[in-house]
Amino acid sequence: MLQHSYGQFCPVAMASEILGSRWTIVLLRELCAGSTRFNDLRRGVPRMSPALLSKRLRELEQQGVVARRLVRKTPATYEYILTSAGEDLKEVIMAIGNWGQRWVETEPSLKNADPSLLMWDMRRNINGLALPKRKVTIQFLYQDLPDGVGKWWLIWDPDKGSDLCSVDPGFEVDLYVHCALATMTGIWMGLDTVARARAEDRLLVVGDGDVAHGMQDWLGLSPFAKITKKVQ
Repeated sequence: MLQHSYGQFCPVAMASEILGSRWTIVLLRELCAGSTRFNDLRRGVPRMSPALLSKRLRELEQQGVVARRLVRKTPATYEYILTSAGEDLKEVIMAIGNWGQRWVETEPSLKNADPSLLMWDMRRNINGLALPKRKVTIQFLYQDLPDGVGKWWLIWDPDKGSDLCSVDPGFEVDLYVHCALATMTGIWMGLDTVARARAEDRLLVVGDGDVAHGMQDWLGLSPFAKITKKVQ
């Protein structure tokens, strides 16, 4: 029996013993989204300490949800892969996310906006088919944040996929995007649109016209963006 067991035979209680500890569901969200390396998982859960991340990964491995595989001996590099039991959790994580999108009030969600997490999610879900068939660099400038955390470069390469930089990579910028962090978070979550934010002067885009025109499409959006809000 687990150390923090509910002492009940109910499957909900038994599953909660594994999934209910702090950060576990959020970590599983990142694993279900495809992150496998420790550093990538850290970027997906930026407010989780490395020590706690290591602990939760060990616990999930012990419970048969995650398998750790050695991919390089020197330096030792591992990847964390969902087992069959872990793959079964994808629908559970999506259901939790759908519920949160539908029933959690908008304002608290936007108050929890995190630039590193937002940009990491945007990088992962960028729709390259809506971008020109060449390397494209888009700089996001969050005007309500200090320079150290308010400037990001999203890079799309048809051959290499997407990349994200918080330090100037030195590439020619195709499009500059100026807005507040809450504005872009709202667009990403499906609570706002690029067209509405531009019309209301909350979003300014400067640069390549084709990239600017297709912004709503290449952003990709959150996997929960299509869920209709029941509360505001």
